Amino acid sequence: MKYFLIAGERSGDMHAGNLIKALSSIDSSSEFIGWGGDYMRNAGMKVLTHYQSISFMGFWEVIQNYGTIRKAIKKCKEDISREKPDAIILVDFAGFNLRMASHAKENNIPVHYYISPKIWAWNTKRAYKIKKLVDYMYCILPFEVNFYKQFDYQTDYVGNPLFDQIRSFNPKDNFAKEIIGDNSKKIIALLPGSRYQEVSSMLKEMLQVIPEFPDCHFVVAAVDNLPKELYSTVNDFSNVTLLSDQTYDLLKTADAALVTSGTATLETALFNVPHLICYKAGKISYMIAKRLIKVDFIGLPNLIAGREVVPELIQDDMTSEQMISGLKAILYSGKGEEMKKGFSEIKEILGNKKASQETGKLIFSRLNLRG
Repeated sequence: MKYFLIAGERSGDMHAGNLIKALSSIDSSSEFIGWGGDYMRNAGMKVLTHYQSISFMGFWEVIQNYGTIRKAIKKCKEDISREKPDAIILVDFAGFNLRMASHAKENNIPVHYYISPKIWAWNTKRAYKIKKLVDYMYCILPFEVNFYKQFDYQTDYVGNPLFDQIRSFNPKDNFAKEIIGDNSKKIIALLPGSRYQEVSSMLKEMLQVIPEFPDCHFVVAAVDNLPKELYSTVNDFSNVTLLSDQTYDLLKTADAALVTSGTATLETALFNVPHLICYKAGKISYMIAKRLIKVDFIGLPNLIAGREVVPELIQDDMTSEQMISGLKAILYSGKGEEMKKGFSEIKEILGNKKASQETGKLIFSRLNLRG
């Protein structure tokens, strides 16, 4: 069968890559084509357009780039019509992917949605649109299933795909020693994000805490699909190392972390690393988001637990003083051990399903039933 997949940012690309591998093992005649990134390409998909050309963060930033996005929507619809896939698999990325769901529906192409858009956070009425356009929704957070039930829409909880990625991770021996050569120093990880806009605004804020921790070593988790110049400010500090695409080795070793809100916060929790969730957007985007967002937390660990497990430093609360105070509480005042108890609770809530395999089996069986 021919599958057309669309992912619009790095974590979606990673999870879609694992889903492609799972489907390849189930469907011997599978063919993959679509829009995505390096993970999907490495898993065997022909990437027609890389997600970097359409990945914009923030309401205002999306408005500013609307012309680019509009052209991309038109091109993607043309690609789908030309390829005539047996199914379309959409991965998160709601604003773009719901338009593709509508196009697929008009052309009688089955729509499978892997990783629900976070409509439970804002604009909840889009659930009616999803119910109309999406044949099957595969949720990766347990509370999403109950959210959709309010709209009389049945979905599947398939487990969380981060576990799939972590299971396949092989840690390097003596990683800490290779970085700093001194195992007595505590390691603080800085995860400024995976988008250009995120890193350009978050990294400089995070680096401000370094002078307060001369006895610690800081490691910045970079991604290799962003320009190296974006991380150049790291060179101003002697006790900082920049590592590219070695985030899991870093999290395996770190004692504490500052993490930009997003998938990385849950990854950090699953590696049992106490951390602070950080986020600062452009003023206009933040004002719009504050009016629209309807949930008590923005960090995935807190959303899953239903309470604050990890402190959130959002917008004006993300100051060097707050970050310094939070890190000291983690490292020296027992806050870290308290967080780890919360992380155990989160792992229990998520369960131990293998999301990629579970989703692959459901997609393949449903397409076969369709005939």
